[in-house]
Amino acid sequence: MTDTTQTPAAPHKPRPFIDLLISIVIPSLILMKLSGEARLGPDGALVLALAFPLGWGAFELVKYRKFNFVALLGLVSVILTGGIGLLHLDNQWLAIKEAAIPGLIGIAVLVSTRTRYPLIRTLLFNKTVLNVDKIHDRLEQGGHTQRFEARLLRATYWLSATFFFSSAMNYVLAKWIVTSPAGSEAFNDELGRMTLLSYPMIAIPSMIMLMAIFYYLWRTIHDLTGLKLEEIMANAEADKKS
Repeated sequence: MTDTTQTPAAPHKPRPFIDLLISIVIPSLILMKLSGEARLGPDGALVLALAFPLGWGAFELVKYRKFNFVALLGLVSVILTGGIGLLHLDNQWLAIKEAAIPGLIGIAVLVSTRTRYPLIRTLLFNKTVLNVDKIHDRLEQGGHTQRFEARLLRATYWLSATFFFSSAMNYVLAKWIVTSPAGSEAFNDELGRMTLLSYPMIAIPSMIMLMAIFYYLWRTIHDLTGLKLEEIMANAEADKKS
Protein backbone atom coordinates (compact mmCIF):
# COMPACT_ATOMS: atom_id res chain seq x y z
CA MET A 1 0.00 0.00 0.00
CA THR A 2 1.12 3.53 -0.73
CA ASP A 3 1.95 5.67 2.27
CA THR A 4 -0.22 8.79 1.97
CA THR A 5 1.17 10.43 5.08
CA GLN A 6 2.51 13.87 4.23
CA THR A 7 6.09 14.59 5.13
CA PRO A 8 6.19 17.37 7.71
CA ALA A 9 7.71 20.64 6.59
CA ALA A 10 11.37 21.07 7.42
CA PRO A 11 12.10 23.52 10.26
CA HIS A 12 13.12 26.92 8.98
CA LYS A 13 16.61 28.08 9.97
CA PRO A 14 17.63 31.71 9.36
CA ARG A 15 20.36 32.05 6.72
CA PRO A 16 21.06 35.79 6.56
CA PHE A 17 24.21 35.48 4.44
CA ILE A 18 22.45 33.41 1.77
CA ASP A 19 19.41 35.72 1.88
CA LEU A 20 21.66 38.75 1.40
CA LEU A 21 23.58 37.09 -1.44
CA ILE A 22 20.52 35.91 -3.38
CA SER A 23 18.19 38.84 -2.73
CA ILE A 24 20.61 41.77 -2.95
CA VAL A 25 24.18 41.10 -4.07
CA ILE A 26 23.62 38.82 -7.10
CA PRO A 27 20.64 40.78 -8.53
CA SER A 28 22.53 44.07 -8.11
CA LEU A 29 25.61 42.74 -9.92
CA ILE A 30 23.47 41.37 -12.76
CA LEU A 31 21.72 44.72 -13.20
CA MET A 32 24.96 46.70 -13.17
CA LYS A 33 27.14 44.36 -15.25
CA LEU A 34 24.84 42.55 -17.70
CA SER A 35 22.37 45.23 -18.83
CA GLY A 36 24.37 46.34 -21.88
CA GLU A 37 23.05 45.57 -25.36
CA ALA A 38 26.14 43.43 -26.00
CA ARG A 39 25.14 41.16 -23.10
CA LEU A 40 21.62 40.45 -21.84
CA GLY A 41 20.13 43.86 -22.58
CA PRO A 42 18.08 45.90 -20.08
CA ASP A 43 14.99 43.67 -20.12
CA GLY A 44 16.91 40.38 -20.07
CA ALA A 45 19.13 41.48 -17.19
CA LEU A 46 16.11 42.74 -15.24
CA VAL A 47 14.26 39.43 -15.66
CA LEU A 48 17.32 37.42 -14.60
CA ALA A 49 18.01 39.69 -11.61
CA LEU A 50 14.42 39.46 -10.37
CA ALA A 51 14.38 35.70 -10.86
CA PHE A 52 16.79 35.22 -7.94
CA PRO A 53 14.74 36.77 -5.09
CA LEU A 54 11.49 35.58 -6.67
CA GLY A 55 12.74 31.99 -7.04
CA TRP A 56 14.28 31.99 -3.57
CA GLY A 57 11.05 33.24 -1.99
CA ALA A 58 9.01 30.60 -3.82
CA PHE A 59 11.49 27.88 -2.81
CA GLU A 60 11.27 28.85 0.87
CA LEU A 61 7.46 28.94 0.70
CA VAL A 62 7.26 25.46 -0.87
CA LYS A 63 9.96 23.91 1.33
CA TYR A 64 8.75 25.21 4.68
CA ARG A 65 5.05 25.43 3.83
CA LYS A 66 4.56 28.43 6.05
CA PHE A 67 2.64 31.55 5.09
CA ASN A 68 4.60 34.70 5.87
CA PHE A 69 2.84 38.01 5.31
CA VAL A 70 6.07 40.03 5.23
CA ALA A 71 7.73 37.57 2.84
CA LEU A 72 4.65 37.71 0.60
CA LEU A 73 4.91 41.49 0.43
CA GLY A 74 8.55 41.05 -0.52
CA LEU A 75 7.58 38.84 -3.44
CA VAL A 76 4.92 41.34 -4.51
CA SER A 77 7.58 44.07 -4.37
CA VAL A 78 9.85 42.07 -6.70
CA ILE A 79 7.00 41.49 -9.16
CA LEU A 80 6.05 45.18 -9.16
CA THR A 81 9.68 46.21 -9.76
CA GLY A 82 9.78 43.87 -12.75
CA GLY A 83 6.52 45.27 -14.07
CA ILE A 84 7.75 48.86 -13.82
CA GLY A 85 10.97 48.01 -15.66
CA LEU A 86 9.54 45.74 -18.34
CA LEU A 87 6.54 47.99 -19.08
CA HIS A 88 8.81 51.07 -19.13
CA LEU A 89 6.61 52.99 -16.69
CA ASP A 90 7.60 56.36 -15.23
CA ASN A 91 10.27 55.76 -12.59
CA GLN A 92 8.17 57.83 -10.18
CA TRP A 93 6.21 54.59 -9.70
CA LEU A 94 9.38 52.88 -8.48
CA ALA A 95 9.77 55.42 -5.67
CA ILE A 96 6.08 55.03 -4.76
CA LYS A 97 6.40 51.23 -4.77
CA GLU A 98 9.57 51.31 -2.65
CA ALA A 99 7.80 53.45 -0.05
CA ALA A 100 4.47 51.63 -0.21
CA ILE A 101 5.59 48.14 0.87
CA PRO A 102 7.13 49.02 4.29
CA GLY A 103 4.51 51.76 4.68
CA LEU A 104 1.71 49.20 4.35
CA ILE A 105 3.39 46.98 6.93
CA GLY A 106 3.68 49.94 9.32
CA ILE A 107 -0.01 50.73 8.87
CA ALA A 108 -0.90 47.06 9.38
CA VAL A 109 1.10 47.02 12.63
CA LEU A 110 -0.83 50.06 13.89
CA VAL A 111 -4.23 48.73 12.80
CA SER A 112 -3.47 45.38 14.45
CA THR A 113 -3.33 47.10 17.85
CA ARG A 114 -7.11 47.43 17.57
CA THR A 115 -7.54 43.70 17.00
CA ARG A 116 -7.08 40.60 19.13
CA TYR A 117 -3.87 39.71 17.30
CA PRO A 118 -1.35 42.60 17.26
CA LEU A 119 1.36 41.98 14.69
CA ILE A 120 4.15 42.42 17.23
CA ARG A 121 3.14 39.01 18.57
CA THR A 122 3.72 37.56 15.12
CA LEU A 123 7.02 39.33 14.48
CA LEU A 124 8.70 39.37 17.92
CA PHE A 125 6.58 38.04 20.80
CA ASN A 126 5.87 34.56 19.45
CA LYS A 127 6.58 30.97 20.46
CA THR A 128 9.38 30.48 17.95
CA VAL A 129 11.36 33.29 19.60
CA LEU A 130 10.21 33.40 23.23
CA ASN A 131 8.84 30.99 25.83
CA VAL A 132 5.46 32.70 25.67
CA ASP A 133 3.55 30.27 27.92
CA LYS A 134 6.08 30.53 30.74
CA ILE A 135 6.15 34.32 30.47
CA HIS A 136 2.35 34.55 30.65
CA ASP A 137 2.24 32.24 33.68
CA ARG A 138 4.74 34.41 35.56
CA LEU A 139 2.92 37.60 34.60
CA GLU A 140 -0.38 36.23 35.90
CA GLN A 141 1.22 35.02 39.11
CA GLY A 142 2.66 38.47 39.80
CA GLY A 143 -0.44 40.36 38.65
CA HIS A 144 1.56 42.22 36.00
CA THR A 145 -0.38 41.24 32.89
CA GLN A 146 -1.93 44.67 32.32
CA ARG A 147 1.41 46.45 32.81
CA PHE A 148 3.00 44.10 30.31
CA GLU A 149 0.23 44.65 27.75
CA ALA A 150 0.67 48.43 28.06
CA ARG A 151 4.42 48.14 27.41
CA LEU A 152 3.81 45.71 24.56
CA LEU A 153 1.51 48.31 23.00
CA ARG A 154 4.29 50.90 23.32
CA ALA A 155 6.72 48.49 21.62
CA THR A 156 4.14 48.03 18.84
CA TYR A 157 4.13 51.76 18.15
CA TRP A 158 7.93 51.73 17.97
CA LEU A 159 7.78 48.75 15.62
CA SER A 160 5.47 50.60 13.26
CA ALA A 161 7.85 53.59 13.40
CA THR A 162 10.71 51.42 12.07
CA PHE A 163 8.62 50.53 9.01
CA PHE A 164 7.66 54.18 8.45
CA PHE A 165 11.36 55.08 8.65
CA SER A 166 12.09 52.41 6.05
CA SER A 167 9.25 53.71 3.86
CA ALA A 168 10.54 57.29 3.92
CA MET A 169 14.16 56.26 3.31
CA ASN A 170 13.16 53.95 0.44
CA TYR A 171 11.36 56.82 -1.27
CA VAL A 172 14.27 59.24 -0.81
CA LEU A 173 16.81 56.68 -2.02
CA ALA A 174 14.76 55.78 -5.10
CA LYS A 175 14.21 59.43 -6.05
CA TRP A 176 17.88 60.25 -5.47
CA ILE A 177 19.46 57.36 -7.41
CA VAL A 178 16.98 56.12 -10.03
CA THR A 179 16.52 59.02 -12.46
CA SER A 180 16.81 57.30 -15.87
CA PRO A 181 13.81 56.02 -17.89
CA ALA A 182 12.60 52.54 -16.98
CA GLY A 183 13.72 49.87 -19.42
CA SER A 184 17.06 51.51 -20.16
CA GLU A 185 20.52 50.21 -19.33
CA ALA A 186 21.06 53.23 -17.07
CA PHE A 187 17.81 52.44 -15.20
CA ASN A 188 19.03 48.91 -14.46
CA ASP A 189 22.43 50.20 -13.32
CA GLU A 190 20.78 52.72 -10.98
CA LEU A 191 18.36 50.08 -9.72
CA GLY A 192 21.30 47.81 -8.89
CA ARG A 193 23.11 50.59 -7.04
CA MET A 194 19.94 51.47 -5.14
CA THR A 195 19.51 47.85 -4.09
CA LEU A 196 23.09 47.65 -2.83
CA LEU A 197 22.87 50.96 -0.94
CA SER A 198 19.53 50.07 0.62
CA TYR A 199 21.26 47.52 2.85
CA PRO A 200 23.67 49.83 4.73
CA MET A 201 21.37 52.88 4.56
CA ILE A 202 18.02 51.25 5.40
CA ALA A 203 18.21 47.56 6.31
CA ILE A 204 20.98 47.86 8.93
CA PRO A 205 19.45 50.89 10.74
CA SER A 206 16.05 49.17 10.70
CA MET A 207 17.67 46.01 12.12
CA ILE A 208 19.27 48.05 14.91
CA MET A 209 15.86 49.55 15.71
CA LEU A 210 14.31 46.08 15.86
CA MET A 211 17.09 44.90 18.17
CA ALA A 212 16.43 47.89 20.44
CA ILE A 213 12.72 47.03 20.55
CA PHE A 214 13.54 43.40 21.34
CA TYR A 215 15.90 44.54 24.13
CA TYR A 216 13.12 46.74 25.55
CA LEU A 217 10.76 43.77 25.38
CA TRP A 218 13.28 41.52 27.13
CA ARG A 219 13.95 44.09 29.88
CA THR A 220 10.21 44.48 30.38
CA ILE A 221 9.73 40.72 30.74
CA HIS A 222 12.74 40.43 33.07
CA ASP A 223 11.58 43.30 35.29
CA LEU A 224 8.01 42.00 35.58
CA THR A 225 8.73 38.27 35.88
CA GLY A 226 12.29 37.95 37.17
CA LEU A 227 13.05 35.44 34.42
CA LYS A 228 16.57 35.36 33.00
CA LEU A 229 17.31 35.59 29.28
CA GLU A 230 17.97 31.85 28.93
CA GLU A 231 14.59 31.17 30.58
CA ILE A 232 12.80 33.59 28.30
CA MET A 233 14.14 32.33 24.98
CA ALA A 234 12.20 29.58 23.21
CA ASN A 235 13.63 26.03 23.31
CA ALA A 236 16.29 27.08 25.84
CA GLU A 237 15.30 24.36 28.30
CA ALA A 238 15.10 21.71 25.57
CA ASP A 239 18.59 22.63 24.44
CA LYS A 240 19.90 22.22 27.98
CA LYS A 241 18.40 18.75 28.32
CA SER A 242 19.84 17.62 24.99
